[in-house]
Amino acid sequence: MTTKDRVKGRKIGIIGMARSGLAAAKLIKKLGGYPFVSDVKTEEQLTKEIALLKEQEIPYETGGHTERLLKSDFVILSPGVPRQTPIIGQIDAAGIPIFSEIELASWFCRGKIIAITGSNGKTTTTSLTGEVLTSGGLKNIVCGNIGNPFAEVVLDIPADGFAVVEVSNFQLETIEDFAPHIAMILNLTPDHLDRYDGFDDYKKAKYRIAENQASTDYLILNADDAVIDRNHIATGAQKIYFSTARSLPTGVFQRGESLVGMAGGREMEIIDIKQIRIQGPHNLQNAAAASLAGILLGIAPEKIAAALRSFPGVPHRLEDVDVVAGIRFINDSKATNVDSVCFALRSIKTPICLIAGGRDKGGSYQPIAETGRGKIKEIILIGEAREKMFDALGCHFPVQFAASMEEAVKKAFEAASPGETVLLSPACSSFDMFENFEHRGETFKKIVNSLKNNHSASQRIGAK
Repeated sequence: MTTKDRVKGRKIGIIGMARSGLAAAKLIKKLGGYPFVSDVKTEEQLTKEIALLKEQEIPYETGGHTERLLKSDFVILSPGVPRQTPIIGQIDAAGIPIFSEIELASWFCRGKIIAITGSNGKTTTTSLTGEVLTSGGLKNIVCGNIGNPFAEVVLDIPADGFAVVEVSNFQLETIEDFAPHIAMILNLTPDHLDRYDGFDDYKKAKYRIAENQASTDYLILNADDAVIDRNHIATGAQKIYFSTARSLPTGVFQRGESLVGMAGGREMEIIDIKQIRIQGPHNLQNAAAASLAGILLGIAPEKIAAALRSFPGVPHRLEDVDVVAGIRFINDSKATNVDSVCFALRSIKTPICLIAGGRDKGGSYQPIAETGRGKIKEIILIGEAREKMFDALGCHFPVQFAASMEEAVKKAFEAASPGETVLLSPACSSFDMFENFEHRGETFKKIVNSLKNNHSASQRIGAK
């Protein structure tokens, strides 16, 4: 069966009407298949999504999943839908294959795939890798969990180009043939434990990124991460490492104040680390991983360095928003786990008023107390997890509760002094109060902008 025949003329159910589900539906329709989209949300909650499906003449159902899905030849499962959902059990019992959107898209990718996963730094490293390839003159499209879904852009990727794809553990659970030319596992820390029986199951899902790779492919791993079971990852790929703690016989590493590459017995200095635009120890690891991908693809060190000097970072990840009355506001809404928050705390040198909370993902918040000692001035907690977070952090720092993001920003602004920082770094998912982490971050930025305008207006009135 050709890849096109896997879709053409076939009935394909899609569970979930979010971005990846809609992209899969459009791709299937374009390739001659018959998509059907199902979501548990109501029509009132899905007005934009339904408008798009109607425009494409794609059938759908809302308000729950029905047995119509059991008439599918196979099913595409959106990453936001847990496998514990009852209809999934029925689909499995019926022997209907279940795939992820990245698996579907990979069938039709003419170029090579660079796939990036890990607990932290995925979005930054994916974006930076795209910049490195562009600097080196290689055609590429950055996609996946960042920006457009893979299925949205896959037909635009030329045979001599690359899909640079950020992938999650949820997407990797339902792959079959997905085989990146270069795969990266950046780091592993406990995350999404609300969806897994334990940390080991989460790690196993991440490791699937490499299971279909061949001897001509590469698996990039973090040599400094003791949690990655590097000798137990089933792959045919060549394993190659990056480090910011020690020299390596091959790969990319920090030596003194330089980022250095070793390949084919040849040493090459890539860049003085002070010249890398995105700062912080975690971003140095991200830069090393992206640089290693560039070296494997034959990109000259000076081209890699040019990308590292110019790349400004990604929205919602330690994003400078504004300064109001001498207080700096930083949007780190993408910090949806505890380790991400700890990275942020280490990167900021001033006293911090931290806004955190959201939907709990099952981990411990104790590392925030350890990393935040001497850094956190006050914490404002929001969302469903605030009581649990208070139990972990309330004995270490002054804590206030807020019922909304607007109230949280107001309280943080009142608690902070000129020269200090208000940091939104939630350590939780956003789905209790927001559509996604982008919506949470954009809401924060709008409130800060309004705060600045109101503060400026009151200063003008006071001056009169």
